[in-house]
Parts: sequence; C-alpha cells; structure tokens
Amino acid sequence: MTQTLMDRALIEEATKKSGLIWVEGPQGATRSLWHVWHDGAAYVVGGPGEQPLDGLGLTDGGTATVTVRSKDKGGRLVSWPARVTEPAVSGEEWTAAAGELKGKRLNAPDAERITERWAAECRVLRLEPLPDAPHPLPDGSLAARPLPSPAVTRRPVPAALPKLLGRRRRARG
Repeated sequence: MTQTLMDRALIEEATKKSGLIWVEGPQGATRSLWHVWHDGAAYVVGGPGEQPLDGLGLTDGGTATVTVRSKDKGGRLVSWPARVTEPAVSGEEWTAAAGELKGKRLNAPDAERITERWAAECRVLRLEPLPDAPHPLPDGSLAARPLPSPAVTRRPVPAALPKLLGRRRRARG
C-alpha cells in the first residue's frame, strides 16, 4: 500500500513539473505532447492548429504508456500505463480541463476563442494512471526522427556571414 502511494506521488509530481510527456499509443507510435496535470490525470489537446494526435491510436477507453522526463536533467524519470478517456465536449470535466489547458497554451493565434475552436475541431484527452503504475523504464534511447514539418530552422549560411564575423573579431582584438 505504501509503495503504491509513493508511486502515485512520484507520477503526479513528475508529470506536474514536466513540460512534455512522451505518449506511446497501443500501436507503438510515440510522440511528445505538452499537457497539464489536473484532477489526478494528464490532459492533452490535439487537432488542427494544435499538436498532432493522429497516428497514436488513442481512443476513448483505450490505454497508452506515458513516460515523463526529469525537469532538471531531461532524462526519463518515470513511465506509467494510462487509461485514455475523452470527456464529453462542453461537459463539466471538459470545461475544467480546457480552462487549465488554455492557461498553459503558449502563442495561441486565437487566445480569446481557443476553447470554442477546441470544442469544434480538436480532441481533449484525459490520461489517467492505472493502479498498477509505474512501469519499469524502457531500455535504449527511444530516440526517433522528428515528424516532417514546414517549420524548418536549418538554412544555408549567408555568403556574407564569415566576412562579418571576421570583422567583429578583428575589431575586438
């Protein structure tokens, strides 16, 4: 009993403090997702304009495995099985979770009406730890290639950059 309480406390504190969780769906696909811890579970939102949930196979009543990183070092801290539920849109649970998620959503283009958009276009999912949590940490790095995205940061170095940097060094020296 005491170990179970300690495990639950570790899951809750680690998940609360971590900005990202890695969620593995029943089909084996894994994705990092931002979340909020509320009412004993992690809530995520996904869909158009939000983080992608497609490909994970998360369905209402299904299961997933959640891995949480350490906020200090960034390494895996705890892994736990979760029951996936999808609260009814605009219901009491959905409204409370959406309010918490809205507070954590950064740089929303439509911050004033974001919950309305989520209700119409997105999914809010509850990932609740199962009683037999936590799982042992997986072996290996679990590193995966990033998903294709139009948001690219690598560009060729401008031709004039080496010359500009050289001038700066000479001026300091």
